[in-house]
Amino acid sequence: MATRGKIKVLFVGETWIVSKFHIKGFDVVPLGGYEDFSVWFQKGLGTYQDLEVFHMPNHMATGLFPSTLDTLREYDVLVLSDVGRNTLTFYPDVFRVPMGTDRLTLIRDFVQQGGGLLMCGGWMSFQGFRGMANYHGSPVEEALPVSLCEGDDRVETPEGVKPEFIVDRHPIVEGIPKDSWPLFLGYNRLHAKEGATVLARVGNDAFIVVWEYGRGRAMAFASDLAPHWGSAFVNWEYYPKFWYQSIQWLAGKC
Repeated sequence: MATRGKIKVLFVGETWIVSKFHIKGFDVVPLGGYEDFSVWFQKGLGTYQDLEVFHMPNHMATGLFPSTLDTLREYDVLVLSDVGRNTLTFYPDVFRVPMGTDRLTLIRDFVQQGGGLLMCGGWMSFQGFRGMANYHGSPVEEALPVSLCEGDDRVETPEGVKPEFIVDRHPIVEGIPKDSWPLFLGYNRLHAKEGATVLARVGNDAFIVVWEYGRGRAMAFASDLAPHWGSAFVNWEYYPKFWYQSIQWLAGKC
C-alpha cells in the first residue's frame, strides 16, 4: 500500500448530473446542472495535513477507476459513497471483448492485500434505491463486514434516528461523546457478519461495522456522509474528527 508519507484516500462518488424542465404555462424551459455532495467530506478532512484525498466523480469513474491492482495500491484507503455497482463494473467501450478487468474483484483483492475500504450509505450504496446499487453477491460485499439485503434496503426516518453505540472504546470513536451524535434521516439496512465488530446500531440494524479482511480493513457506515440523510451530520462538531479517525484506522495507523 501507499504508506509512505501522507495517507492517500481515493474517494469515489457523491456526484450527479441534473436534467430538468420548468413548465411555465405554454413555455417549457430546459435546465441542466451538476451536484457535488463530496464537498462536506473533503472539507472535513481538509485541515488534516497527513491526508491527501483524491475525489473521482461518478461520471468519470467508469473510465478512470483503477483497472490494475498496482494502480489501486497507490492509495491507502478507498471510499465508495453513492456510486453503484454498474459504474465500477462497466467500461466506456461496453462492446469490447474482453471489456477489461473485473474492478469489483480488484477492490476485494486490494483489501485482502492490506488496503482499507469504506462504504457509506445512500440511495446508490449497498443495495440502495430499488436495489439499483446492487452490491449484493459481489466481490465488494465479500470484503465488507456486513451482509446486504437482496432488494431495496433503504430505511427512511423523517422523524430522525440516533445511533446507539455499543462499543465503549475503539480508535474510530475515541474522544467522541456517545450522546453527542446527531439525528439521521435514514440509512441502509445492514447485517453484521460473524467476526465483525459493531460499533453502533439502530434497533436491530447495524449502523457502523468494522472488521479485518485478509491483511486489510473494511468499514460500513450505513447512513450518508452528506445530505439528505446526513443533513445534521455534516454540521456536527465531531464530523471531521470521526472521519479522520476512521481513515487512520482503515489505513492501519491506529
